[in-house]
Amino acid sequence: MHLQMGEISTVIISAAQEAKQVLKVHDIAFADRPELLASKILGYNNLDIAFSPYGDYWKQMRKICLLELLSPKSVRSFGSLREDEASKVIRSIKSSSNSPVNVTEKVFSFTNGVVCRAAFGRSFGHQDVLIPLINEAILAGGGFDIADLFPSLKFLHSLSGLKPKLLKLHHEIGQLLENIINEHKEKQTSNLVDSQSAEEDLVDVLLRLKERGDFNISTDSIKAVIWDVFAAGTETSAATLDYAMAELIRNPSVMEKAQAGLRQVLEGKETVQETDLKELNYLKAVIKETLRLHPPLPLILPRECREPCKIAGYDIPIKTKVMINAWAIHRDPEVWPSPEKFKPERFLDSGIDSIGSNFEYIPFGGGRRICPGISFGSAGVELLLAKLLYHFDWSLPNGTAGPQMPDMTEILGATARRKNSLTLVATFHDPSA
Repeated sequence: MHLQMGEISTVIISAAQEAKQVLKVHDIAFADRPELLASKILGYNNLDIAFSPYGDYWKQMRKICLLELLSPKSVRSFGSLREDEASKVIRSIKSSSNSPVNVTEKVFSFTNGVVCRAAFGRSFGHQDVLIPLINEAILAGGGFDIADLFPSLKFLHSLSGLKPKLLKLHHEIGQLLENIINEHKEKQTSNLVDSQSAEEDLVDVLLRLKERGDFNISTDSIKAVIWDVFAAGTETSAATLDYAMAELIRNPSVMEKAQAGLRQVLEGKETVQETDLKELNYLKAVIKETLRLHPPLPLILPRECREPCKIAGYDIPIKTKVMINAWAIHRDPEVWPSPEKFKPERFLDSGIDSIGSNFEYIPFGGGRRICPGISFGSAGVELLLAKLLYHFDWSLPNGTAGPQMPDMTEILGATARRKNSLTLVATFHDPSA
């Protein structure tokens, strides 16, 4: 579908075959991003990975991400902090067992804790100030700004009121990140942190690479990457956990099957550990089905055409903005039988993965610009969901039961999430019983 949105020629892709053309066949042609006010300001003039233009800088930063920051080895190295943050959530819920629990609040606390500690280290003390600012920036940056549709009319950005708001948030977040980076530099100078140790956090890694000179990294580049990690790594994972628990409550037979499988595999173990996750195939299917119905980005991050090409027989000119509707592709009845039904079984033995090789299922995008943090986010989602289902039986509070509960009304910002908090009653399950 073609839309002329202001001055921007826009193509909407809503079918898997056409998505494959954009994300694989003509991936290079669509490897650029359109320039948006929010991404330019919050990403330090597009020095982040998500929105930097396709070219040498983007290739360098993606290489750093894949080899240093979010490599399989790095993701495994954060296992202990994921275990620690997940255990905090379980202890907190257990202390209020049989009382209503704000599940949404708990899962956001978990993802914020994991990302903060991975980015800044165990002793990070600015979380209470930084997280609200980042959440406000994500909400502001994810909204619609009509000025982005008229790039020649720069004055519209000021008239909408968004630009001054984004600049203020950018300044406040930047000051905090500057202080955090300086603290890391001081610790390294004082030899209080061994930059090669197992406790190395993401800021330590980026400072080490900057010092070594192998990559052209500025302080603003470091800030932009950290912004990406928070913008992409907190809300998306938390929203997935929240949606998963909401769907399980709405589908009690699926909840029962997931819990029975967990408890059978673990055979009375005290708790779930990351080493157990590889055996939990039905749990993984539950997460995949959650992402099918509720992709974190219903419209995956937009692309911009770099060179003329054809898609489905239509000419796509340079500078055309291309948006891929993952939500529609994931609910295509020609691909997915009973697409509105929550049915994890469809992923058992299907061979469909989340890494962009199956274009009927693209919760994290695909091609060169696929989300580089899939394994980092997935590890936390799998662990906490497994623990929530293993340690507790869940029900709706009295007076809220019904076929339409919990409420699945959505709010759309940078990502899609449920509008209202998910409140459930947790009853502790003794694994040894």
